[in-house]
Amino acid sequence: MVFEIVAELIAERNDCDVSEIKPESKFSELGIDSLDTVEMMMSLEERLGREIELDRKVETVGEFVAYVEEQLAKAEENA
Repeated sequence: MVFEIVAELIAERNDCDVSEIKPESKFSELGIDSLDTVEMMMSLEERLGREIELDRKVETVGEFVAYVEEQLAKAEENA
C-alpha cells in the first residue's frame, strides 16, 4: 500500500507513468531532491492520516517505503 501511494506521488510530481517507478529507483535518477522528499512525506502523511518524521537519508524509493512502513509499525505498537 505504501509503495503504491509513493509511486503515485512520484508519478504526479514527475509527470510519468506509475509503472516506471520501481523500489530500486534512485531519487536522484528520478530528479527528486531533499526538498521534494520532504514535500512527498507531507503528502504521504495526509493520505495516511499519520505524522511521520523522516530522520534518515534515503536514496531509493524502496528505502523510503521501508522507512515509512517501519515508522507506521512503531506507531501501531505504541498505540
